[in-house]
Amino acid sequence: MKNKLVLLIISMLALAGPMLAQGAGAGNPTDANRRAAAYIAMGIASGLCGLGQGRATASAAEAMARNPGAVAAIRVALILGLVLIESLALYTLVITFVAQ
Repeated sequence: MKNKLVLLIISMLALAGPMLAQGAGAGNPTDANRRAAAYIAMGIASGLCGLGQGRATASAAEAMARNPGAVAAIRVALILGLVLIESLALYTLVITFVAQ
């Protein structure tokens, strides 16, 4: 896990240099860099939301298997949690469109 985190941090630092570099007389990042940053942000957000949804679904299935009497309450909590997790990915999508 530590190796993956280190690899992620190194990748982000390697991609930050070209994005923050400025050409002669350019005060703002170029459109290509802005788009690349938006796509990377969307990819990270979608990936982490997918991991969160998978973990939530697995935990709900395990809870339903342990206590079948609480299926209705667990299902409501699961659906609410999945909606909130998915809204994070949708907010990131909206932000990527606005940032461009």
